[in-house]
Amino acid sequence: MQQAKSKKPPRVGDSPAVRRTLITVVLLFGALLVLAPLIVIGAQAFSEGVKVFAAAIAHPDTLHAILLTVVTALIAVPLNTAFGVAAAWSITKFDFPGRRFLLVVIEIPFSISPIVAGVAYLFVYGLQGLFGPLLGAYDIKILFALPGIILASMFVTAPFVARELIPLMQAQGRDLEEAATSLGASGWRTFFSVTLPNIRWAMLYGIILCNARVMGEFGAVSVVSGNIRGQTNTLPLHIELLYHDYQTTGAFAAASILTLIALVTIVAKVALERRGAGRRSRRPALVAPVSKIAEKTS
Repeated sequence: MQQAKSKKPPRVGDSPAVRRTLITVVLLFGALLVLAPLIVIGAQAFSEGVKVFAAAIAHPDTLHAILLTVVTALIAVPLNTAFGVAAAWSITKFDFPGRRFLLVVIEIPFSISPIVAGVAYLFVYGLQGLFGPLLGAYDIKILFALPGIILASMFVTAPFVARELIPLMQAQGRDLEEAATSLGASGWRTFFSVTLPNIRWAMLYGIILCNARVMGEFGAVSVVSGNIRGQTNTLPLHIELLYHDYQTTGAFAAASILTLIALVTIVAKVALERRGAGRRSRRPALVAPVSKIAEKTS
């Protein structure tokens, strides 16, 4: 009887043959779909030597594309971070009419094609769009300029920070904030002393993902930028132009920069997950922030 009770039902993968087969299939798919393209990018980028690679990176159009991409990220990522934190704080810490609707709005960029979003901006800010005549009257240029690129990048990356913070803040509840408020802390004091320390790793995790998507965005930006070489081309658009111009080495050299950014993003993601930003290890700090507020407000 004891032997019968101690026997466990077989699980998929218990057999060594099945386990090895599954691991082999996963490794093959990973090698073909992920590693092979990365190896090709690196090999093609340096296929004509380091000097040609350096010359392709140092080309004025490539440098301008890199600069434009970095500027877009420096503007779009902080704005989306502020939006994500505010949205997550509002949704998880307060009850108000339209709360569920706000959750739906946050998810919209994930359900709409980036190209559709770019076309929508054309109908809003274009010359024939909703605000086009008004913007033209005051000589304000949104599309085919930096503002349009930033708006399109912000649209496609708006949910990243909020989606990382909302589950964490829902799990933490409102007890800490209510305790801080009862001790006399203001709203900003509560946020910076209680809420922010408990969400900092998840927020950094969302920022990293948001930054990677901004730098690699193609669809929406391709519609609103106008693809003007040396003026409104971000790095992904510049890579496409180089490839269509049969400048293979230059295209792969520029692509290697985005590949490097992707690898750095993965390393940072893994590091943050180990430090507490992963979904399995998110635990709020329960005592220290509130006790500090109590000391300062007493």
